[in-house]
Amino acid sequence: MSNKKEAYLCLSAMLRAREPKLLNNDRAERMLDASSFEECAKLLTDCGYGDMSQMSAKEIEAELAGHRRDVFAEMDNLCPDEELVDVFRIKYDYHNVKAIIKAEAMNLDAERLLSDSGRIAPEQLLTIYNEDRCTELPKMLAEAVEEAKSTLARTSNPQLADFVLDKAYFAELREEAKRLGSRFLEGYVAVLIDSANLKSAVRTLRMGKPADFLEAVLIPGGNVDADRISAAGDAESIAALFAHSGFDKAAGLGAEAAAGGNMTEFELACDNAVNSYLRGAKLVSYGPEAVLAYIAAVEGEITAVRMILTGRLSGIAPQVIRERLRDLYA
Repeated sequence: MSNKKEAYLCLSAMLRAREPKLLNNDRAERMLDASSFEECAKLLTDCGYGDMSQMSAKEIEAELAGHRRDVFAEMDNLCPDEELVDVFRIKYDYHNVKAIIKAEAMNLDAERLLSDSGRIAPEQLLTIYNEDRCTELPKMLAEAVEEAKSTLARTSNPQLADFVLDKAYFAELREEAKRLGSRFLEGYVAVLIDSANLKSAVRTLRMGKPADFLEAVLIPGGNVDADRISAAGDAESIAALFAHSGFDKAAGLGAEAAAGGNMTEFELACDNAVNSYLRGAKLVSYGPEAVLAYIAAVEGEITAVRMILTGRLSGIAPQVIRERLRDLYA
């Protein structure tokens, strides 16, 4: 067995052993049923988090960001493919550029909106943006930033700049998946694109936007061809395109949401379809699949923890929080 295969075998075994500590649906229910916020927060210590029972919402956010940072750093050190974690960091680079552009358009301070989970430190990215030094960024991100800045200058519409950045983000993800040679990762990216495109199609129909608007927001590279989605024309036809893609339940709910139905239920079904794909990693004995699934599971866990803790802290009814939670990986 090669050194790389042996390293992945050991790492996969370690991560599988950790899975029982991840937040699962039963633990999330216990948090929601807890008699107080303090009791709810203390239940998380079994999942490897610090005690957040006396924290404010801002402190909780900082604690969760630190947890993500620690997981990324650990996987960087242990993973045989050095840049595998960048698959998840890329998202935060594009999030930060979007935040900077939105802040510029609205004359706001961008710094408080930025995440430190990307490949580029947020303060460095802000300086590069403000000083027009985009050539210092990774090539695809640099090109996207230049195009987004140009779009904003030309249209004064940050939403159009967002469309540019969304397409560039997924294009970079596809390139990274090909470079790493992981079919599982390529499939994961395609499923993410399917989810994004189905959500965009439903929102476009719900808002009564024209076909050229939908064409502008759709992302190429999914399992369901973007051109076919654009040409479908109505919710039922779009739902039929996704009927055998793993998004069959989401597509049905999407047709209802497009006509004014429940958007939260539809969007949760899209997220759950992505999570279902990730669970396929459990069938693979070793390789990057276990690492990808673990990091994605931690990302999903952090989202759920934030939603539960800040919701309980704010006095939101547990049932309302429950309705917004997606299925967890563990």
